[in-house]
Amino acid sequence: MFSLQGKSALITGAGSGIGEAMAEAFALAGARVVVADFNESSGQAVVQRLIAAGGMAEFLRLDVTKEADFTEAVQRHPHIDIVVANAGIGHVGTVLTTQMADMDRVLEVNVRGVFRTMQAWLPGMVERGHGVLLNLCSTAGLGGLVDRFAYSTSKHAVLGLTRSAALDLAKTGVRVNCLCPGRVETPWVAQMLTKYPDEAAARREMAATQAMGRMGTPKEIAAAALFLVSDEASYLTGVALPVDGGWTAGMFPRKA
Repeated sequence: MFSLQGKSALITGAGSGIGEAMAEAFALAGARVVVADFNESSGQAVVQRLIAAGGMAEFLRLDVTKEADFTEAVQRHPHIDIVVANAGIGHVGTVLTTQMADMDRVLEVNVRGVFRTMQAWLPGMVERGHGVLLNLCSTAGLGGLVDRFAYSTSKHAVLGLTRSAALDLAKTGVRVNCLCPGRVETPWVAQMLTKYPDEAAARREMAATQAMGRMGTPKEIAAAALFLVSDEASYLTGVALPVDGGWTAGMFPRKA
């Protein structure tokens, strides 16, 4: 296992799904984890589970759409070694059905939220001469995705934020990378499946879009994240790592 012993890590959107899995993986690797989420009940529940398992964790209420929350968060946690900008939302819709309000909402969280996270902690990292920032992108940021117009647009932007920041900071000792998960069985996906007339058939179709014929798990994404934030990845910056069961290896149909 990659070690994060003696390091501090802050993860936005860590109250569930991939963020929760990353918090657990980082804590097991020895990091002191700040579970940042706007949902206090779910975030506190994650903290309690990590502490019960012998990890070091605390909760931070953070809404990535609010500037004031970041001001307070940096005051409370100015010296963070690893920051993961994981908080994000999805949206189902094509270029014809997506409304401006939909686009604004997705970009506010998925792009401006990531940008706020970067601007909050990167200056301190640069000043100290070390640090790691990991952004959560998606395979939707590497190519188009049917019926996910706003979401795919936002994830292309996250990829641009990551690569540009990595080049800007390449000689400062700060690394910036992003993960690009394929279809993952998160609470959001589970909720979306309930909206289909045949939930089982929809699940099979989602799984079939992955080359491996199944969806990934949050723990599998967390394992890749652990590597990217560890010292073993010290020569990696500006990387967009697909963790997608082979989806981007070939011309697989990008269906909803």
